[in-house]
Amino acid sequence: MAKPNYQYEKRQRDLAKKQKQEEKRRQKLAAKAAEEGGAASPEDASDDTAEAAATPGNETAPDA
Repeated sequence: MAKPNYQYEKRQRDLAKKQKQEEKRRQKLAAKAAEEGGAASPEDASDDTAEAAATPGNETAPDA
């Protein structure tokens, strides 16, 4: 009988948990943007761009 691979199971649980947290974060950001009517102050826009640049996996090419 094969023995269970607990490390694999734990990794899968952790990945699912992170995915769920990320989805909740996106929903909160979408709700906040909808609440503000989509109009963000320049201060908020600079925070969003800094966060997007620091986020791994965000590999959009710069326009310049």
